[in-house]
Amino acid sequence: MFSWKRPDNLGVRGGQLAPCKRSPNCVSSQANPSDVEHCIAPLRGSMEAIRKVLHGMKRVRVIAEEENYVYAEFRTPLMRYVDDVEFYFDGTVIQVRSCSRLGRRDFGANRKRVERLRALIER
Repeated sequence: MFSWKRPDNLGVRGGQLAPCKRSPNCVSSQANPSDVEHCIAPLRGSMEAIRKVLHGMKRVRVIAEEENYVYAEFRTPLMRYVDDVEFYFDGTVIQVRSCSRLGRRDFGANRKRVERLRALIER
């Protein structure tokens, strides 16, 4: 049986989002740049733009909204797997982390999601 329990390591601690797991189903703008599997560029734009885009998307549930932080759950259409996505404005850019809650491989889904969000937010 799959566990749908929300991870307890989410949120901002000391200006950092949780690090990615070692499995390849996570991307983070705060990952070491030499870690090409997990590292992704931070977002440019505003937290308001992120909120607007998220509230207009399907299969997204915004769980937490603070001034400089947003946490949302994305569900896959068929199997209903959950990916946890966080956004944190650090004063200059928006740090982002997108991680599958279950499994090991995501076939690039988290990276594609962040790039899709980037295109929607930065236009």
